[in-house]
Amino acid sequence: MSDISLDPGGTGEMPGTQHWPADYSPRLTNEDLAPLRDQSWGAYNIFAFWMSDVHSVGGYITAGSLFALGLQSWQVLVSLLIGIMIVQFFCNLIAKPSQTVGAPYPVVCRAPFGVLGANIPAIIRGAIALAWYGIQTYLASAALLIAFLRFFPDLAPYADVARHGFAGLSTLGWAAFMTLWVLQAIVFWHGMESIRRFIDWAGPAVYVVMIILAIYLVAKAGIGNIGLTLGTVKYTGWASAGVMLNAIALVVSYFSGPMLNFGDFSRYGRSFGAVKTGNFWGLPVNFLGFSLLTVITTAATLPVFGTLITDPVETVGRLDSTAAVILGTVTFAIATIGINIVANFVSPAFDFSNVAPSYISWRTGGMIAAVGSIFLTPWNLYRSPEVIHYTLDILGSFIGPLFGILIADFYIAKRQRLDVDSLYSMNPAGRYWYNGGYNRAAIIALIPAALVPIICVLTPGLGTLANFTWFIGVAIGFAIYVTIGPREHT
Repeated sequence: MSDISLDPGGTGEMPGTQHWPADYSPRLTNEDLAPLRDQSWGAYNIFAFWMSDVHSVGGYITAGSLFALGLQSWQVLVSLLIGIMIVQFFCNLIAKPSQTVGAPYPVVCRAPFGVLGANIPAIIRGAIALAWYGIQTYLASAALLIAFLRFFPDLAPYADVARHGFAGLSTLGWAAFMTLWVLQAIVFWHGMESIRRFIDWAGPAVYVVMIILAIYLVAKAGIGNIGLTLGTVKYTGWASAGVMLNAIALVVSYFSGPMLNFGDFSRYGRSFGAVKTGNFWGLPVNFLGFSLLTVITTAATLPVFGTLITDPVETVGRLDSTAAVILGTVTFAIATIGINIVANFVSPAFDFSNVAPSYISWRTGGMIAAVGSIFLTPWNLYRSPEVIHYTLDILGSFIGPLFGILIADFYIAKRQRLDVDSLYSMNPAGRYWYNGGYNRAAIIALIPAALVPIICVLTPGLGTLANFTWFIGVAIGFAIYVTIGPREHT
């Protein structure tokens, strides 16, 4: 790696945290995309990253839904463990190239796709993150809306979109949404160090409140009324094995987005060993712990409220203590802010910056996504399952293929070696210039690898394969690229 200090911005000031490659091009480089000089994150920081990613309304509902699949509780726990260990394995794979060179996901994509072709996977990932950023912000605002109405019940008419609202959202809904929007933007705008400090305490804070909520509900319900199986056991024998496979696939699919661009965070790891340790505590240990708390809390809602409630925001909203409602809703709002920043804000910030580094900084890229999420009107998207199915599932069909191509290139074609200078060079003699800045082999591999999962999503008769599209995309993308992709022998 070149250690030549340059002044890319013409300011006369040297960035203290980056290496600037000797042959860098302004079209490919800015201070945010340059390889890091100081990689200071330890295992706890990576652990906290995963806590922020897991501890959300979406994570709560996902974990609870697995315990309601009609399996015995031990079968669900086995499925959770296998699924999250698969996630851990693949996260370690995708983490290494970024941690090794200190570069984010879109820059590492330049190795398989070419220095200009990398904009294809960057834009795909950025678009997925933009859509989910808006949806997660809306979900967090729903929790905040409950707190508003608990304190100011007279504002209830302004929560009615038919009486006071526009673009499909009530006036009070807009206030809650924009409050969360601004808070997230403030945390993001202060940079990655601010984000690191936020996720270092946000994840553990959610655990504390989750434990308090579980103890409170169990005490009201009675310990004898709590079970780990939510619903009736419907599957036995080979039928249960098939459902377990679906549960495993759902766990992997839930983490597929953050897993793809995990390099945006592993690049800050002080060592690959620290990243792997953080992944171990943050994924199998943390996810199983959170899932158990989730199912205990959910199971207690039936005897306490007379109905099974899988949405934590609704559960908190039914509590008879105003202080508990406020604490719970604010906590789940914070939890959702955490996952939104780490999964859906940082990613498009790097991805959109990669498209035009000279004009789009990391902060500008993130704000493009944030502003775009408003015009997306995510509340309308979220309320239409069909739109979500045909929009987000199709975009998600590209995640597996991109992952497979990245892994095939780094571990097979490049044999775990990257030329850092060439990642930032427009020189036609550079290793990642290929043919005009694009590696056609990666693009050719991407098309069928994404097309097959898309067909699985859109074809009703192939519905049983829908949960496995990530695995299908990874396998096809990996196989095609290994077959036709260029190899380095030196």
